[in-house]
Amino acid sequence: QVQLVESGGGLVQAGGSLSLSCAPSGIIVSVDAMVWYRQTLGDQREWVASIATDGATAYTNSVKGRFTISGDVAKNTVTLQMNSLTPEDTAVYYCNAVVYSGSPPRRTDYWGKGTRVTVSS
Repeated sequence: QVQLVESGGGLVQAGGSLSLSCAPSGIIVSVDAMVWYRQTLGDQREWVASIATDGATAYTNSVKGRFTISGDVAKNTVTLQMNSLTPEDTAVYYCNAVVYSGSPPRRTDYWGKGTRVTVSS
């Protein structure tokens, strides 16, 4: 199965910036949305931001005004620009591609293995 590959994680000081990128190992047809999630140790995976085929974006409240998602959903590529980072943003960030197909529509998810972001205080 096609996997997504994230890159761009690392260590940054509070107030700094990082840009995460995601691209597929192959071709995923008819992707409906590209999404970023994050997960800290012991916590559930948290939705961070998403972008749809029409370019519409959405963000979780804690990152609004600081993070920007962009990309080409049809090409399965997405970037997450993260500014004004805080230690609370420390997590493993995962890229996700969502495909709805069939009738009734069935959801298929494609995932990457994640990239670690560490924000020091």
